[in-house]
Amino acid sequence: MKDVTNGGGLARDPDGMIYDPQVRASLAVFADGGDTIRLEAAAAARAAHKAVERLRAHGSEGRGLSAGAVDVLLRLRTLGETGMHLGELARSAGMTPRNATGLVDTLEGEGLVRRDPAPGDRRAVVARITPAGSAWLDGFREPTERAMAALFHGFTDTELHQLRHLCLRLVHNQQRIAAHLTDSEGTTPA
Repeated sequence: MKDVTNGGGLARDPDGMIYDPQVRASLAVFADGGDTIRLEAAAAARAAHKAVERLRAHGSEGRGLSAGAVDVLLRLRTLGETGMHLGELARSAGMTPRNATGLVDTLEGEGLVRRDPAPGDRRAVVARITPAGSAWLDGFREPTERAMAALFHGFTDTELHQLRHLCLRLVHNQQRIAAHLTDSEGTTPA
């Protein structure tokens, strides 16, 4: 399901909980009359993820960077002058080394990141944020905070904590499943 709200809009069930009638109907057919709550929750999680990413991409692309490049820049800013080996950066960001290298290339081309030889290993490279990279993030902070305030309008702090907790439980479950698949199959899942 590309979006939870592709057409007819959202509705409320008898408990006052929001759902998408089109998604529910489609998933009921798919589930052959079985329970659809987990499928609907997955569709809603995907739609929420896409909504956040669309908003992030809109804001960062207007500033010349993809959401992935912004994530790399944020990671490097946290590390300061220490920087990070490109392979470690890829692992920490959950991307391929090739993708991390491409993002660092882009950021370096914009003057936001620099590459330095790794201490003690002439073959390795460490990526570090530049002062221009820090200034770029400073300029991006306020519009991002406004966008997230608008996106999460009406949510209480308790709801936001619960949302974060539930999303990270999904991440934890996926990691557990991936580890199990790796152990049972002797391969790395995609």
